[in-house]
Amino acid sequence: MPLFPSLLDFERPLAGRRIFVTGHTGFTGGWACLWLKSIGAEVAGLALRPATNPALYDALGLSEGMQSVMGDICDAGLVAKTMGDFQPEIVLHLAAQPLVRRSYREPVATFLVNAIGTAHVLEAARLTPSVKAAVCITTDKVYKNNEESKSFRESDPLGGKDPYSASKAAAEMVIDSYAASFGKTDGSGLAIATARGGNIIGGGDWSEDRLIPDYVRAVINDGKLTLRYPQATRPWQHVLALVQGYIMLMAGLLQAPERHARAWNLGPLDPQAYSVRQVLEIIGQIWKAPKLEFMENPLAEAQTLALDSSLAREVLGWNPAWDTRRMIAETAAWYKGYYKDPKSTHDLTLGQIETWRAGLMQGVPAPAGIADPIAEGVRKIG
Repeated sequence: MPLFPSLLDFERPLAGRRIFVTGHTGFTGGWACLWLKSIGAEVAGLALRPATNPALYDALGLSEGMQSVMGDICDAGLVAKTMGDFQPEIVLHLAAQPLVRRSYREPVATFLVNAIGTAHVLEAARLTPSVKAAVCITTDKVYKNNEESKSFRESDPLGGKDPYSASKAAAEMVIDSYAASFGKTDGSGLAIATARGGNIIGGGDWSEDRLIPDYVRAVINDGKLTLRYPQATRPWQHVLALVQGYIMLMAGLLQAPERHARAWNLGPLDPQAYSVRQVLEIIGQIWKAPKLEFMENPLAEAQTLALDSSLAREVLGWNPAWDTRRMIAETAAWYKGYYKDPKSTHDLTLGQIETWRAGLMQGVPAPAGIADPIAEGVRKIG
């Protein structure tokens, strides 16, 4: 039986807790910190300055009401000092070099950030007596993928052909080593969990070489959208589905570390797999369909990815509030709302968090097809 059968149960243990977030200036970090602040957590962050303009961190005014330090997790001394000064109880490690194509251009830097940077964060957590729990975020791409159209389970072999995937698999080895060597599951010290999620969508992402940000840029600039693998399927997820899982894991490590200190898949629960082309067709119906062009000889990427998330459903009680079509519609609504009035970003984003929470309180995810009335509302925004 899940430890936290309802939303308020898994949020309550984090109210008033001191939580240290790496990568808080990024896309997922912005949503995570805003949710944590909204439930009364004390939040501090360490990250590089936002890499894009616009950036969710700036648009949210996220630095208000939290401690924010700009720096690199490759600087072990800075990580240790920043964490030691804040004395957190929980660490949420999001900082990473997350882009596959950039990893081909900058393989050594990718390994340094994703593997050695993770070691720096866990070493700082180990040496900071106040830290009781750490949730480290990797990716669905850590699995050795032979393109066999299987759903990966947490016990499957890890690997990676491209530098990004390999660096994240290496990070998993670092995490596993720290958990085995220094981890505590009796409440006396550091309990460590790993979360492996899929391709994230949602408002506020302007990263390079990602489908939705590239789509948004093409629409806003009346340009072309370049596709690499239009038939590739991905575990599409709204950012809130993963943030929900991270919050549940942080609370779980505090309340029952012996059950939660392990690796977890957080993949889509929607039984229908969506290709890149299908996602674009849905969002194009809601907003606008840009002109498409296709990249010749793109760099190698996995064509099929799927996660088996039955463990998270059964043990965590993790159950996202929206299906894939609803996620896509809400993402379109966020961007349309942002470009209509950038000053509304904080309220817009917090409003979607509250809508998600309300969906969770109903106890069941939105059924397939619910995106249709949402899409009508999105059309009216613009």
